[in-house]
Amino acid sequence: MTPGNNGSVLQALLRIQAGDALAREDFLQEYKPFVLKTAMNLCKHPLEWGRDDELSIALIAFNSAIDSYDPAKQVPFLPYARVVIENRLKDHFRKESRIHVECPYETASDEGTPFSPAEIQSAWNDFRDRTIEDERREELAEYEKLLANFGIDFESLAETSPKHRDSRQTLFRVARLVVSQPEIMGYLLKKKQLPINDLMFKTGVNRKTLERGRKFIIATALVLYHPMEFPYIYSYINASTN
Repeated sequence: MTPGNNGSVLQALLRIQAGDALAREDFLQEYKPFVLKTAMNLCKHPLEWGRDDELSIALIAFNSAIDSYDPAKQVPFLPYARVVIENRLKDHFRKESRIHVECPYETASDEGTPFSPAEIQSAWNDFRDRTIEDERREELAEYEKLLANFGIDFESLAETSPKHRDSRQTLFRVARLVVSQPEIMGYLLKKKQLPINDLMFKTGVNRKTLERGRKFIIATALVLYHPMEFPYIYSYINASTN
């Protein structure tokens, strides 16, 4: 499983919640970089696996988030897991008296224990009321910065995005091919443009369509290539293509 596969996160979560131990092991290994980044962002200093207790606690919290995640809430898993990890670490810091922070969260009575139903509901409520809009705004701001490196802004992207579903699906298909082909994605990242001739050959889409949809293809490919950095937008793209 790779983070960029369409629907791979939800499919893996459903298998794990159904009792697939191997899927859980693979999922935890796949998302250790996400756990590391989340923990370091909160701790404000480098952390190392096997050395820092914070990472063990963060991984336990991530594992608990897998079990408590509810797809019916229609919230991407990674932002939810980020809140769960941060809450568990804040609880740990408070108990250890390592730092003094205002911590309104009560996520666990002990770092290794599962969440109670009340704690799970509290996490969801906290996430919905305090986190979702802030995270969406931050994600869009980071996305805007990334697009600017490719000469794209939101206004021009909206103007050039296809209005018809069939056209959008065609460009989504092209964007997925871009990400699936390392040499094409590497070209895009290095040259900040698409290899139109290669895409014509590999997709069968004509030059006019590719050139007209260039910004849309690039903007979509960048999200598919960085699903952990843009989980809300990534979730929206997946919903739009299913």
